Amino acid sequence: VKAFKPPEAQNAAKTMVAMGVIAMSLFVGITFLSTRMHLVPTEHGESILSQMTRQIAGSGFLYYWVQAFTALILFLAANTGYQDFPRLSSFLAKDGFLPRWMQNRGDRLVYSSGILVLAVVSSIIVIVFHADEIAMLPLYALGVMLSFTLSQAGMSRLMTKVGQLKPGETAYTNVTKIHHEANWRWKKALNVVGSITTGVVFIILVATKFVDGAWIVVLIIPIFVFTFDRIEKHYQHVSRALSTKKLKEEDLMDVANVAIVPIADVHRGTLRALQYAKLIADDVRAVCVATTPAAHERVERRWARFPKLTEGIKLEIIDYDYRDVLTPIVDYVDRVNRLEFDGQLVTIVIPEFIPETTFAAMLHNQTANILRRRLRSKEDIIVIDVPYHIPVPDNN
Repeated sequence: VKAFKPPEAQNAAKTMVAMGVIAMSLFVGITFLSTRMHLVPTEHGESILSQMTRQIAGSGFLYYWVQAFTALILFLAANTGYQDFPRLSSFLAKDGFLPRWMQNRGDRLVYSSGILVLAVVSSIIVIVFHADEIAMLPLYALGVMLSFTLSQAGMSRLMTKVGQLKPGETAYTNVTKIHHEANWRWKKALNVVGSITTGVVFIILVATKFVDGAWIVVLIIPIFVFTFDRIEKHYQHVSRALSTKKLKEEDLMDVANVAIVPIADVHRGTLRALQYAKLIADDVRAVCVATTPAAHERVERRWARFPKLTEGIKLEIIDYDYRDVLTPIVDYVDRVNRLEFDGQLVTIVIPEFIPETTFAAMLHNQTANILRRRLRSKEDIIVIDVPYHIPVPDNN
């Protein structure tokens, strides 16, 4: 409804009436002609519309003209799904029942995420059913009848709220503004009858087409509802966790005046990280894990080459016989945090060099990424990345 120009509700209602009249006229006309012509549908043969057109217009230009327009109508019908599903998913995302990123528009000002999700899901359905429209028809019929049932049940509930208002009184729901209507009883009765009718048809379709594919809808819909509920509860939990309503300023965690810089060696990347650490904290500590005596001696020798920068920085070299260099660093951080800065936020400055290409990045260990993930799981740790970009080599 929001896609229409004001007044949205009236324009949407007129469009629905026009679409209903056109659809019923086509259905009644095609049914009448196919009955009079004694046309019989075949599962893998010529369609009723094709048989009818061939008998009326022959096999010439007009026949192919009708077939082309039929294909165009089907194309527009498929395009309708790609227009409305992303918009519907954005509404659900806005209400917290789908991931938030599904309400964001892409570069072309469309809901790109919803389009991609629909494309992937529809492709999977087509592949699973081998592009057999007869096999996929129960899914469509069940989806339509269930949508009609739920929408009309919702409208009957809305009419109940409308009937509770006094003449001239208005009220706001979660999505719209309602006011008293004199004929609300008639509208409610119509929606109740429609909801019951389509609900009965839905039950009959489930019972008769269960083994033909209806079981998928029966299985998937509860999973969707459960997933929507879990997503909403997650967002509510995050909102409560981030809320400041009951938070007092004295309850905020203090930030320790310390920065720990884990290093594997002394190079340009680690020196830049040390520069940044000295800028944000007075107490800067560099921790290095040396797996061999030669590595220990090399770090100390290179460290001594930069006395101005390293002045005031405490260098901790941990001799470790095993190749797991991350566990000693994490243990060191935990020990400092627990013994010296308990209840405070400790800053970890991680130096990381960025190779010039993706292929070059695959040639190096992902130590910084692994360490970052291990430290970010701790509530009292702040992780700061200091990248150093490796320049493109000069082939000359």
